[in-house]
Amino acid sequence: MSEAWQGKLEKIDDYHWRVPKSHKQGMRVDGIIYADEKLLADIKKDKSIEQVANVATLPGIVKHSLAMPDIHWGYGFPIGGVAATDPEEGGVISPGGVGYDVNCGVRLVRTNLVEKDVQPVLRELIGSLFNRVPCGVGRGGEVKISQKEERKLLVRGSRWAVENGFGNARDLEGTEADGEIEGADPEAVSDRAYERGKGQCGTLGSGNHFMEVQVIDEVYDTEAAHVFGLAQGQITLMIHSGS
Repeated sequence: MSEAWQGKLEKIDDYHWRVPKSHKQGMRVDGIIYADEKLLADIKKDKSIEQVANVATLPGIVKHSLAMPDIHWGYGFPIGGVAATDPEEGGVISPGGVGYDVNCGVRLVRTNLVEKDVQPVLRELIGSLFNRVPCGVGRGGEVKISQKEERKLLVRGSRWAVENGFGNARDLEGTEADGEIEGADPEAVSDRAYERGKGQCGTLGSGNHFMEVQVIDEVYDTEAAHVFGLAQGQITLMIHSGS
């Protein structure tokens, strides 16, 4: 039996698609998918849209079950799925929705470069990133640390990276809790997890993890952009990685 999507999708515009409440019994709201037609063709190949519909059945769900452009088949929720629930209406906190690979997330890194600086050397830049940032399933990194040092890393977080030459103090200023979350307990981590993790420090990972060279082509909130030091034409790096 095929896992490809066979249900109905309603086109809202070139980048928004609706999974109507009528798709399956129990849906409380519509599903909305953010994708163009090329992305949608890939999205339809697995069960991720059905998972969007499943999320729409959650108690207390507000407005829509959403799917971002990186949507793919996950555990309960699709990866790239977004939903809000109202506790006054029986809403829930779902570990499967939040994600139990804690600290997986996206970061935007600003640079002092502009598009004209990067465009002539873009191919070389991408090649250099591939050479210096290991990526892919099971790909180990060049940062080799002992279990004792791993424990320090778990407690110190980004501050450990700065102290060991992998960043600078200014990086911490733009990181929640200065990159060092209170209450970290390395004793709660198993020896097997330490063994699996010791070669992963400094790697990008696989799945939907990525590193992109981006340019700011439009500013929607000039005040917020100014606070973050961002401007039109500026080059940034977007990184999706984590545990």
